[in-house]
Amino acid sequence: MSSLDPPLLAVREAVGRALAEDLLPLGDLTAALVPAGATARGAFVARQDGVVAGSLCVREALHQLDPALQLDWRAADGTGVKPGEELGTVEGALASILTVERTALNFLCHLSGVATLTRRFVDAVSGQATIWDTRKTLPGLRALEKAAVRAGGGRNHRGNLSEMVLVKDNHLAGLGITEAVRRARASWPGRTVEVECDRAGQVEEALAAGATMVLLDNMSPDEVAGCVGLVGGRIPVEVSGGVTLETVAAYASAGADLISTSAITQSAPALDIGLDLDLDLDLDISGREG
Repeated sequence: MSSLDPPLLAVREAVGRALAEDLLPLGDLTAALVPAGATARGAFVARQDGVVAGSLCVREALHQLDPALQLDWRAADGTGVKPGEELGTVEGALASILTVERTALNFLCHLSGVATLTRRFVDAVSGQATIWDTRKTLPGLRALEKAAVRAGGGRNHRGNLSEMVLVKDNHLAGLGITEAVRRARASWPGRTVEVECDRAGQVEEALAAGATMVLLDNMSPDEVAGCVGLVGGRIPVEVSGGVTLETVAAYASAGADLISTSAITQSAPALDIGLDLDLDLDLDISGREG
């Protein structure tokens, strides 16, 4: 497995749940009408420009549904593809391919859409900043979506609430920045302690308190530039809130080290990928060899 792949256990569990959605309680009633001996070859074909992600989910879906299906996958996660490009092929029982088709494509199209939109954000900042994701992911698919972000060239923010301390405005309602950072550093000295700031005064307080990162929330690029000057390179600066493809370059130019956006997971349109079938014509409709 590469660094772009999601954890295998997460893949197995997600695929298992997806197949159960389709197959319980009676299985694929329509595919049961297909002659038992009918076989086919299917090609996964891109219909538009994009970046591939989710190939492990395709492989796992085929394996869980019918281990006899043979997959020849050629477009590794992170690969850019063009319309008409063949990503891989599957061969085996026609009924099995018909049953697993939608599950495999649901994962492949969604995760490739995440990777594709991430790549657009990464390209827009031209190496001036790192694009981060957020925890705004589909429930149960976070590990898969974060792997898709990596496939698109982005990087992952915290995967869950145990990985780091992020003191946001709602936390500060009953706890000041200085006290929050003090408690966090005393309780978890090895953890990153990041403080969300919406004005320069909070940045100054976070620095004085010993925060290891600041998050500039919903600031304009000019405001970000001013806060970056205050920080002076002492700790990393993250920007979040209202970042779009149209504005992300301006935030990068303002000096942000990291730019996080929920759009790449929460709002990414699916990449159009289809499965084109080539049926075994040696069988007639009754299933007898012709």
